[in-house]
Amino acid sequence: MEQKEMQYCLFCGTRLETKELEGEGMIPFCEKCGEYRFPVFNTAVSMIVTNTDRDKILLIKQYSRDRYILVAGYVNKGEDAEDAVCREIREEIGLKVAECSFNRSHYFKPSNTLMLNFTAVVEDSEPHPNGEIDFYQWFSLKEARENIYKGSLAESFLLGYLDGEYQFR
Repeated sequence: MEQKEMQYCLFCGTRLETKELEGEGMIPFCEKCGEYRFPVFNTAVSMIVTNTDRDKILLIKQYSRDRYILVAGYVNKGEDAEDAVCREIREEIGLKVAECSFNRSHYFKPSNTLMLNFTAVVEDSEPHPNGEIDFYQWFSLKEARENIYKGSLAESFLLGYLDGEYQFR
């Protein structure tokens, strides 16, 4: 579904008009508030979950779909992305993150989401998944490459992590 440009001010409800902002181009503007209104989008994190030796990657299946993906979730309002990584891994698979590092971001148009990808090294290797996870499995790096859902954003992040070069479709 195509995302439409914001038409009304999120603060006061006044219809927005476009106005030139130096260096930015034509931006929605609220005459009543006297403020430019920049695009609104979701923010989420996805994680390449590795063991401490970094020789295995955890992939999951969820929502009754028969495909392996990365652990992922939305960033809550007021939450830092790194904290969202730790929370999502703790909530979804019951593991504690020992180390977290940013890999790459990509805007995912179908859900109007800026996806932030991280590597998360976990302390324990025995997950305790919650009800959101249908199945999980630890894979070698080669097996993870072979089993990740083909053509997905998860695959683009995983291959970028493994190969050092990110290519998005």
